Amino acid sequence: MSEIAEALGHAGRLLAAFDSGVWEIVLLSLEVSCLAVALAVLCGFPLGAALALYAFPGRRTVVILANALMGLPPVVVGLTVYLVLSRSGPLGDLGLLFTPAAMVIAQWVLVTPIITALTRQVIEDLWEEYEDELRSLGSTRGQAIGTLLWEGRYRLMTAVLAGFGRAIAEVGAVLIVGGNIAHATRVMTTAIALETAKGELGLALGLGAVLLTLALSINAVAYLTRDLARA
Repeated sequence: MSEIAEALGHAGRLLAAFDSGVWEIVLLSLEVSCLAVALAVLCGFPLGAALALYAFPGRRTVVILANALMGLPPVVVGLTVYLVLSRSGPLGDLGLLFTPAAMVIAQWVLVTPIITALTRQVIEDLWEEYEDELRSLGSTRGQAIGTLLWEGRYRLMTAVLAGFGRAIAEVGAVLIVGGNIAHATRVMTTAIALETAKGELGLALGLGAVLLTLALSINAVAYLTRDLARA
């Protein structure tokens, strides 16, 4: 019990003192996850909208696949990205393995299906609601995408936050492709795993507190965003 109390006290001191090592890890985590989610939004919004509005052969299969990929095993994604970026892989010459860029790619792969699937559902619902009005204004399906994305912005923000929550909490994939290198690719989740294995509970608890705060904040914002969408 005294060991846990000591670890909690150490964690509190690290956070209160704005320890440079702790905040370096936190900032890298946010940088990687925010960039991955931004890229996922750029891909997921148009893909989801296209799936919602256009009929084409195999559409149902693509929709099912997009939904299924929301539950992609992170370690499988990490292994796949590792093979692609390794020296013998197709993108090995870029030298991205064990860099923050590799971590961004892994998180992007994980998050894009989430945002795509949720965007499709939002846009599909909005199209059913506004189809007659948009058609009366002479709008085609393609022209309606921008309008529907804007009308569904609050609901889509929930999708973005869900993606960010998945990215910031990820450990398996980023550990494989990032290597958990100090001052280079160490993020909160991998640092917590490493410090716990070493028995350094103070730093692990401090980072865990930051990660938990972020998770609660994301959920709070998502809840408020849903309220705005209903208003």
